[in-house]
Amino acid sequence: MVLVPLQFAGIGAAVIGILFLLVAIVAVYQAIVIVDAYEKKALTVFGEYRKLLEPGINIVPPFVSRTYTFDMRTQTLDVPRQEAITRDNSPVTADAVVYIKVMDAKKAFLEVEDYKVAVSNLAQTTLRAVLGDMELDDTLNKRQEINARIRKELDEPTDEWGIRVESVEVREVNPSKDVQQAMEQQTSAERRRRAMILEAQGERRSAIEEAEGEKQSNIIRAQGEKQSQILEAQGDAISTVLRAKSAESMGERAIIDKGMETLERIGQGDSSTFILPQELTSLVGRYGKQLTGSDVQQNEGLDSLEFDAETREMLGLDDIEDILGQIDEAAEMDTEALEQEAAAVKEGDIGGSIKSADEVVAEADQEDTIKSADEVVSEADNGSGADDGADAEAEPETETE
Repeated sequence: MVLVPLQFAGIGAAVIGILFLLVAIVAVYQAIVIVDAYEKKALTVFGEYRKLLEPGINIVPPFVSRTYTFDMRTQTLDVPRQEAITRDNSPVTADAVVYIKVMDAKKAFLEVEDYKVAVSNLAQTTLRAVLGDMELDDTLNKRQEINARIRKELDEPTDEWGIRVESVEVREVNPSKDVQQAMEQQTSAERRRRAMILEAQGERRSAIEEAEGEKQSNIIRAQGEKQSQILEAQGDAISTVLRAKSAESMGERAIIDKGMETLERIGQGDSSTFILPQELTSLVGRYGKQLTGSDVQQNEGLDSLEFDAETREMLGLDDIEDILGQIDEAAEMDTEALEQEAAAVKEGDIGGSIKSADEVVAEADQEDTIKSADEVVSEADNGSGADDGADAEAEPETETE
């Protein structure tokens, strides 16, 4: 009878010891709290806030303590897609990403129930408000302005929660399908308009280049015709003067021949007395000078066969080779200039390298050293008048002698 209670007493003591050991193990486990390096934990004892547990091993009262973990790293919150009506009554949808960081874990624990949900909801309402305060074009183009305004709106309330909003990024803003279709049509029409403008500008430039080339060709052709006409007129004037001088010389020689024939007939007459006019004696002297080179009638002779200095200067006989050389150089320069301008037109240089008609004609007039036909004829007439006056003065002297 006595042995049975003793056995039960031993079993009970063993169970109690085991229970005590288990309680001790659990108490130790509850009393030790390990905090990671990127976390902080809020400690409450009997529901009362005590402190923040720093990273490492922390001892807390077992069974009556509770901890709440806060990640101190930068966290990413996705803002769900939101629908909004812009100020110009265009429906749009947008979503965003908010980057936050817990700066004060005590405030995040005591001031707000769930800081992540609170920040997400606040970001959603702020995003709708910002989009509704802007026009459609601004919502599509001013993405940085939207981000800055949302962040500014989130800063004040989140500071009270111990949260800092580091950045806000709107990922996309999409207008409605009807608006997208209208925008595509507008873009297509704008591109067609630009293509038509570019085509018209190309045709205009081509027409300008063609007109400039034709104008330059006409100017050069006209300049060549002008030089040709000047040369032809000058040649005609020189030829006329030469013919006049030749006719004068031939006329004088014919007079001498006629005089000699007269002397021959006089010599063949029967009379022994001859009466010679003064002009005939002068004629004989001039003829003798040409035959013998004697000093008889030093002032007479066939001097008209040679042009005097004034006549040669008037006719430009000494400068004919220089004039022809200048004409050739001008022609070569015009050809080279025409080739350069044609190359410039081909490369598209319209305004800078091609000269206007007035400039080309002005340069041609300044560089033109060829005398006009009117000037040559006028000088020839003046020269002929001077020669006639000289002959008229010479004849009275001959008669006087």
